[in-house]
Order: sequence, then structure tokens, then C-alpha cells
Amino acid sequence: MKFVKTALVAAVVLSLAACADDPNRDAKRGGGIGAVLGGVIGNNVSHAKGAPIVGAVVGALAGAAVGNYMDKQRKEVEQQMAPEIQRGELSTTTLSDGSLKVAIASDVSFDLGSATLRPDAMDAYGRIAAILKNYDKTVIHVVGHTDTSGTSDYNQGLSERRAAAVGSFLASQGVPGARLREEGRGEREPIVRTGDNVKEARNRRVDIVIKPVVEGNEQSAWTPPPYLGG
Repeated sequence: MKFVKTALVAAVVLSLAACADDPNRDAKRGGGIGAVLGGVIGNNVSHAKGAPIVGAVVGALAGAAVGNYMDKQRKEVEQQMAPEIQRGELSTTTLSDGSLKVAIASDVSFDLGSATLRPDAMDAYGRIAAILKNYDKTVIHVVGHTDTSGTSDYNQGLSERRAAAVGSFLASQGVPGARLREEGRGEREPIVRTGDNVKEARNRRVDIVIKPVVEGNEQSAWTPPPYLGG
């Protein structure tokens, strides 16, 4: 708290000095102080539990605004990704905590055994990135999954590399890296169970879980999504 007070004093002093002869000094002064405090508060909230910098996300949502914000985002994803949805390559689900899960089949994103995004998949991920940039009050968790073909260690590594590839591509399209979290869950969370689950294509996927930053509970947005299997 002492650090926040010190930063506030510094912000006020700098703002007054910079705007002394400026006819727009009141507006600029308020904006400058707000910017400094936003970074300070975000930094303090983030490091309290060793989490990423919450200040990287613009503002927070409260009350009914959370549901409306996420519903609007889901509708836009479904509109922009309609061709992929119709082909069964992508699906959307609202999770119990209000997060939005966008599940994308690995087969349309990667060649067999590869963690390099296919060129024809980049258009789809580019459209997703454009939406994510517009809805900046969220944290984006990219989670890779595989089926049980191969060893569990190999599948774990492959799922991690694929999640990293998708995260890197989203960042390259302008999604702030500070909002992105990547992890692989290997073969542990199948959405379809068929015998030994070998070569079950629907289980090979990348889930993009979009978690809202909720006022008063900002840290929960950075918590990894719960079980994503069926």
C-alpha cells in the first residue's frame, strides 16, 4: 500500500509540472494519474499471488455486464467462424463459470504429429485473433489435447507444443502476449470415450478458453480452466 501511495504522489507531481501551461491540463492530468495508478494497482494485484500482471487487461467487468459481454463475444465468434462450425471443425461452449470455450479440431490446424500451424488454418486463427483483440477484458487460455495414440509422455509434449504454436500465432496477430496462457493436457481430458480412445479424432483439439476479468475477483481470470473433457 505504501508503494501505491508513493506512486500516486509521483504521478500528481509529474502531471502538475507537465500541464502547468496547457489549456487542456485538467483532462491530461486525470488521464496521466489514471494510467500510472492502473499500472501500479495491476502490478500489486498480480504479484500478490505470483500471477501475471492484471494491469495488462483493460479494466474489469461487473454485475450483469459480465454475462452480456461474454454472450456478445460468443455470438461474434459463431458469426465469424460459421464455415468452420458448419464443417464440424469448431464449436463454442459457455462453461459453468461464464467462460467461453472455443474448441478447434487439431486435424484442421496441424499435420499428423506436427506442432506447426498449417497455412490454411491461419485464416481461421486470424479471425479469432481479431475478435479477441476487440474483447480486451479477458484472459485467454490456450489448452492442447491429444488422443491416446502414442505414449502419454509424447502426447503431453505434443499438446504443449501445439498450444504454444497457437498462442504464438495469436500474439503475432496483435493479441497482447500478457493476456495469453498456454498449457498442454495430453490425453488426460477426452471429450469422447470410445474403448481405448486410440485415433479418436474429436479428442485431438485445441481449446481456447476465454475468461472474463471480473471486478473484485480479477485473479480468477488467470486461474487455469477446470476439466475440459466430456
